[in-house]
Amino acid sequence: MRTFDEMYQDLVAPGGAVREHYGDYAQWLARQSPEFLRARSEEAEIVFRRVGITFAVYGDKDESGAGTERLIPFDLIPRIIPAHEWASMQAGLVQRVTALNRFIRDCYHGQDMVRAGLIPQELVRGNSQYRPEMEGIKVPNDVYANIAGIDIVRAPDAAGNGVYYVLEDNLRVPSGVSYMLENRRMMMRLFPELFSRNAVAPVAHYPDMLLDTLRASAPPGVAEPTVVVLTPGMYNSAYFEHAFLAQQMGVELVEGQDLVVEKDVVYMRTTQGLQRVDVIYRRVDDDFLDPEVFRPGSTLGCPGLMRAYRAGNVNICNAVGTGLADDKSVYPYVPEMIRFYLGEEPILQNVPTWLCRKEDDLRYVLDHLDELVVKEVHGAGGYGMLIGPAASKAEIENFRRMLLANPSGYIAQPTLSLSTCPTMVDKGIAPRHIDLRPFVLTGTEVNMVAGGLTRVALKEGSLVVNSSQGGGTKDTWVLEEQEGGH
Repeated sequence: MRTFDEMYQDLVAPGGAVREHYGDYAQWLARQSPEFLRARSEEAEIVFRRVGITFAVYGDKDESGAGTERLIPFDLIPRIIPAHEWASMQAGLVQRVTALNRFIRDCYHGQDMVRAGLIPQELVRGNSQYRPEMEGIKVPNDVYANIAGIDIVRAPDAAGNGVYYVLEDNLRVPSGVSYMLENRRMMMRLFPELFSRNAVAPVAHYPDMLLDTLRASAPPGVAEPTVVVLTPGMYNSAYFEHAFLAQQMGVELVEGQDLVVEKDVVYMRTTQGLQRVDVIYRRVDDDFLDPEVFRPGSTLGCPGLMRAYRAGNVNICNAVGTGLADDKSVYPYVPEMIRFYLGEEPILQNVPTWLCRKEDDLRYVLDHLDELVVKEVHGAGGYGMLIGPAASKAEIENFRRMLLANPSGYIAQPTLSLSTCPTMVDKGIAPRHIDLRPFVLTGTEVNMVAGGLTRVALKEGSLVVNSSQGGGTKDTWVLEEQEGGH
């Protein structure tokens, strides 16, 4: 299978030509001893452990049977993106997220796209993430996904050029941005000289940008909105991130029990008494937000939250019910959304996708299980997935039975040869597969910092980059245009 490496033009030839945007970094790397790099890597691990940047790895149990808390491995070699590539990607991301927001609004109001026959009704109303409680609710600025994490991969085309594809859209409670910020902070601490030599676009202003987005999303007429971050609590796998972002934005981190609704207005309990809350950046899933409306037994949310929301007295970011647009069976329709709502051709490509709910697609998938990646439509974290070329005969047959039992629960895609990036491994430096999650913020306008979270599959040959399955992360450098056109 043909591969595309971000740094080297040819991986087969030893010391292959380095791509232009990596030129300065490659020269610097060639001068560093393995011992120096190893020492820096160990230093990074000590600092990350001290700061407490951990992630719960589900399914990997410790002796007590609980999921283990561990550091997300951090790799010292950055992923570098030249300015022109980022400019095109950014334009594609703005376009995509704008269309997705239009689609979610349409689903809960006129359903024009359904009526135009461009998406089946059952994928909207029959979607497990569809929330009838949202029908007719007016949300500030008509923005439903204020924070989107769009997963992008790169794979070679027939000529060997690296093409960017959107792998999936994360519109519910996308995580990982704290690792993007901490990775950059770590690189600047370990290798300050690299940042004086390379014009790397900054990312440190993301929390300010996030706060501006949330404040701009307050209910109309609120001059000085109070923003809070709602967390399920310290046992959640991404709790570090919730606490980190609240601290960086200078807002309160709250749990459901800290909130109370009176006369359809949300307040938080403080030592000075009740304080009104205008915007909730929630890191809690829909089902747990309000026991009056969703799961009656939930203690993670706040009773009456939906009443206050419907009354227009609080905004919840991301909006309730955004999950219907990041369902993997809706993903193939995003290019059509861009054409329908914006009248434009998609800038970023989708990965070709077979919908197993369609008879012909299912037949093709069953005949080619050993070649394809098959995913659950509501799956996340790389779980519930079959990677055909890497699976045993028994795993394929087991998956075949699951697929036949519930075809509409799955989609399939070709196995892309994800691009690689040099990565430190036990034996030195070797190529490992990567992806990228840029974070797109939408308030009154669409904004993002240059770059995102690069995730790396640390096992040789592995295509699973999810941190919950032992993947690692890298700093992502977007090189800014220099005077003179470099």
